[in-house]
Amino acid sequence: MKNIFKNYFSGYNKPGGIRELLLIALPMIISTAADGIMTFTDRLFLAQIGPEQMNAALGGGIALLTFTFFFTGLSGYSTALVAQYLGAGQKDKTTVTAFQAMLIVIFAWPVIVLLLPVMKWFFTTAELPQAQMALQLQYIQILAWGSLAGMLRHALSCYFSGLGKTRIVMTATLAALAVNVILDYILIFGKLGLPVMGIRGAAIATVSGAATAALILFMAYLNRVNRTEYGVLRSFHFDGSVMKKLLYFGSPAGFEMLLNFIAFSVVVTMFQSRGDVAATATTVMFNWDLMSFIPLLGVEIAVTSLVGRYMGAGRPQVAHRSAISGVKTGMFYSVIVLVFFVFFPHWLVEIFSPDVPNDVFTNAIPTAVSMIQIASLYVLAESMMVAFIGALRGAGDTYFTMFASVTLHWLMVPVLYFTLKVWELPITTSWFIIVLLFLLFCGALYLRFRGGKWKTIKVVK
Repeated sequence: MKNIFKNYFSGYNKPGGIRELLLIALPMIISTAADGIMTFTDRLFLAQIGPEQMNAALGGGIALLTFTFFFTGLSGYSTALVAQYLGAGQKDKTTVTAFQAMLIVIFAWPVIVLLLPVMKWFFTTAELPQAQMALQLQYIQILAWGSLAGMLRHALSCYFSGLGKTRIVMTATLAALAVNVILDYILIFGKLGLPVMGIRGAAIATVSGAATAALILFMAYLNRVNRTEYGVLRSFHFDGSVMKKLLYFGSPAGFEMLLNFIAFSVVVTMFQSRGDVAATATTVMFNWDLMSFIPLLGVEIAVTSLVGRYMGAGRPQVAHRSAISGVKTGMFYSVIVLVFFVFFPHWLVEIFSPDVPNDVFTNAIPTAVSMIQIASLYVLAESMMVAFIGALRGAGDTYFTMFASVTLHWLMVPVLYFTLKVWELPITTSWFIIVLLFLLFCGALYLRFRGGKWKTIKVVK
């Protein structure tokens, strides 16, 4: 046991060690956890009205992410690019990179709004319960029109994460959380003399929270340090060279997120198409799964930032240590989640009980409990996955991560189709098979990382 403890903390204080990783990761873990709480609160409050509202928020939220994630994935590579320019000592290029990311999301906003009819067509053909589909359409329309705020917030967060200045990201996100939760309560339940808005109130609260965070980040972006040290006022122009790098290395990440979320949206829809009970059980499980996964994104961002910085500085071995520190940190977190998922699943499910007893929810409890217990293995897989993906992306190995990740997610679709639709297996069995696929994916990422090809990639010269 002593040797295990010693090995776990080996290199703790070295460059790229757990200590340096945590300085960046902890504010991002808090920040991403706050994002998870915002989503969780939306669905928890909506569950008090009825399971249809909660299910519609999950389905609509995933569909909107599907249409925005190409652009957020593309602009999100600015984290690694900013970190590489910082490591290479080219500070003025960091703000130029950030502005190119902002240009991408400004272009993306009208595209997302124009895609609303496609989203409506998808819901119509998905064989969703009729009551859920009507609510889902209301939810996604508000989110689509307000998506510019969320994408600008993301682009600015990527800039500060690339610099390793994650406390401002945390501050902005906590402010967004406060605005979101307060407005959720007021608008969903109709407080302070306002009418009960239900799912429409949840959508307005989400957009308002994102706009608050974007404003705080933009004010920090224009502060004196950024103006003098990073030349922010000279960055507001199109730069073909930096944009080319962002498009070349970021496009695989964008396509990966787009294609993965299309597959994930199809997977969720197939689970929900088994009826109201299956839809409710699946929604409860995915709410907790997303709640547990989102903080791991803080670890991924920190790994991407550190690996990018040390690769830009020509120190691949320190970049390697940063990735291993990410694995250790993620595993520690996932063990804590595993304890809750395995030993307290009934309590986790009962949190979503509606105020008025509901037969659909009552019948969904046993299935939701089993799915949450199975998800404990999924979180273990995710903790390794985010560290290796963060390292590979930070180094510029984005084409491999795209190919491997997209292959996995689209393999889930036929597997789920046959298990649910053809063989008509229980949804718990189908979910267990999906989790096994993710464990295999982690093995593929580890082999790529261990091979070391990523250490030879030159993003910034």
